[in-house]
Amino acid sequence: MTRELVVLGTASAVPTRHRNHNGYLLLWDGHGFLFDPGEGTQRQMTMAGVSAHDVTWICVTHFHGDHCLGVPGVVQRIARDKVSHAVQAAYPASGETYWRRLRHAAAFADTSAITPRPASGDVVQWPAGPVTLTARPLSHPVESYGYRVDEPDGRRMLPDELAARGIAGPMIGELQREGSVTLDDGSVVSLADCSVPRPGQSAAFVMDTRLCDGVYALADGVDLLVIESTFLSEEEALAAEYGHLTAAQAGQVARACGVRRLVLTHFSERYSFADEPRFVEEAAKAFGGEIVTARDLTRVPVPRRRP
Repeated sequence: MTRELVVLGTASAVPTRHRNHNGYLLLWDGHGFLFDPGEGTQRQMTMAGVSAHDVTWICVTHFHGDHCLGVPGVVQRIARDKVSHAVQAAYPASGETYWRRLRHAAAFADTSAITPRPASGDVVQWPAGPVTLTARPLSHPVESYGYRVDEPDGRRMLPDELAARGIAGPMIGELQREGSVTLDDGSVVSLADCSVPRPGQSAAFVMDTRLCDGVYALADGVDLLVIESTFLSEEEALAAEYGHLTAAQAGQVARACGVRRLVLTHFSERYSFADEPRFVEEAAKAFGGEIVTARDLTRVPVPRRRP
């Protein structure tokens, strides 16, 4: 199954010729988490080869325009394309008025597919198909939440151990379901005899924020961290004033949290593609892992499962 990030937009407050407003679709085993659909997201989805049918969750971090003005188009496209599966919508509960305005911004044949899931408090969790979706508050001039998806831990079967015990075919499924099987000779083989723990995979989405406890809690141990890096370090004071991170701070978070793949995004319009190496350089001073500077319409796979 597919586990990858489809980047729909990477600009911060002001889109540029080369960067659309925010938009990120995390595809995960047949489910799709659409984070912060900014203005133009519906068209970017078409350009990226994804559709409204791929969306099962809409997750808004906060109600600044570059993170939510694409909601009306996405909602109306879900209705127009007759998406029949349930679509959940997570957003800060304090922004309920803004959500309702965006949800019903224009006349259209409405859909009953979308269910609101307002978030409030320090930790909010929802079952979301094959994963758990968690929201935690961040530090921004308006209330903002970051999000994280976690696959449950499982077990990896060991073919040599199965073969040595004569377990094959339907017996493997029974062992996985029941935790043990009884062989013809009456001996019992447990799941632990033929498997080892397999940590679940995870991804986090951290948008507009200063450094705070929520950032570290969301990023802790994730395979894929998508995080804003609006400014370079020379503008650190400005970043703090407006509730943003620098690329260096994003790297510090990735190192402290043991992240495997770091995706930098949400770039100020003051920077061009020529500045991308500077973002990587700053983040790499703290983080020795893989660093990706996001560009519109690119795809970033979730790293392969840990051995």
